[in-house]
Amino acid sequence: MISDVVVVTVAALPVAVLVVWALARRRGGSGPAWRQSLAEVGVVYGTAPWIWMILTPGPGDDVRVNVVPLRDLADVLSGGVWTATVQIVGNLLVFAALGFFGPIRFAALGSVLRMLALAAGLSVLVEVAQYVLRLGRVSSVDDVLLNAAGAGLAVLLSRRWVTHGRAT
Repeated sequence: MISDVVVVTVAALPVAVLVVWALARRRGGSGPAWRQSLAEVGVVYGTAPWIWMILTPGPGDDVRVNVVPLRDLADVLSGGVWTATVQIVGNLLVFAALGFFGPIRFAALGSVLRMLALAAGLSVLVEVAQYVLRLGRVSSVDDVLLNAAGAGLAVLLSRRWVTHGRAT
């Protein structure tokens, strides 16, 4: 499953680049047109594969909900270094593209608190969808916390680019 998502994501990169080019050209091809186009495509290209992966059926039929903060994180950490790294980094990356590119496109998303709230809300929707669709996955508050944290950290990483774009 993960390999399918990775293959399709890599294969879609030339299409994403072409879409950025077409959008920028349609908008006049100036610097702001390129930034806006890259930001819009970046949000979609960087978020859609993670959502696709999250909303594909899991390996089991077990449907669980965990609303106790840090319980699943403790389980993941006890599962070994590789498992912990993949789970934690993967969850941090789910809305990282939104956190990075969102403020470049929409100035109102430049606030870390706003981005944390948006990413947490979107993450809750994804976790509820996992449960309602009975995908054999655990719906966990820890996933929401990590997804939001990844978006918040990405906002901080994009600050220099956002500030630079506004100064020109």
